[in-house]
Amino acid sequence: MQLIIISGLSGAGKSVALHTLEDEGYYCVDNLPNSMLVDLAKKMAQDTSTYDRVAVGIDARGETDLLGHFQSSITQVQSLGVETKVVFLDAQNDTLVTRFSETRRKHPLSQGGAPLESAIVAERAILVSVEQSSDVSIDTTNLNLHQLRGVMRKRVIGLNRTPVNVLLQSFGFKHGPPYGTDFIFDVRCLPNPYWSAPLRPMTGRDAPVAEFLQQHDAVNKMADDISRFFIDWTPVFEAENRAYLTVSVGCTGGRHRSVYIVETVCENIKSKIDQITVKHREIS
Repeated sequence: MQLIIISGLSGAGKSVALHTLEDEGYYCVDNLPNSMLVDLAKKMAQDTSTYDRVAVGIDARGETDLLGHFQSSITQVQSLGVETKVVFLDAQNDTLVTRFSETRRKHPLSQGGAPLESAIVAERAILVSVEQSSDVSIDTTNLNLHQLRGVMRKRVIGLNRTPVNVLLQSFGFKHGPPYGTDFIFDVRCLPNPYWSAPLRPMTGRDAPVAEFLQQHDAVNKMADDISRFFIDWTPVFEAENRAYLTVSVGCTGGRHRSVYIVETVCENIKSKIDQITVKHREIS
């Protein structure tokens, strides 16, 4: 069982951090009162199948008087056999002021008309005990949200990257382009097996059609170039925390050339792309 506690200054990126953990399969709870931390750990110990990986956000929005006993709560949680990791997010004051100004959100401690700068100073004082108990401290001053996600995955979870889910599909232009695709490759310029009567009822997954297409250098080059696209650019999309990538290959009817190209590309890249799904829209 693992419990990750996300805390830190308002505007430092706690929501982004929690969303990152949620995307990685953690059960997430934001703004959990400190008094409920031990009860949550007991629940985890009782139901390890559902709550084996949990992440919570604890900050200065409530029960500030109890944050002074934060380390005591952590000790109790660990005594229940729950592994804990406290992550504290911080940023320079002027950066926090800029972020609140850009988002036009109100600081949780600026009730009663307190100036933003004073609220930030007060929040730092309240969270001193949490910061002192942290296992990982992250300064987000110079990080955008994509970079923060990457830091969370690497320093907190231990992942160097999260594989992008690739959908590689064939389709026929005469039936309309597919919805929600990121990239479309048009292979109507390649020799068409449709004009061979014996091959017409077959698809690009049948050996005679494949043999026909393999005889043409242009077909082989097209498959190689699309394969190279995946090999070169998938790591770039992963670095930007892209979760899904849909690439569509189209010919006229969507049964011969596009199907063959998709099958060939998949064979070329399956050892290099972790999560890839193939779909043939017109022959499914």
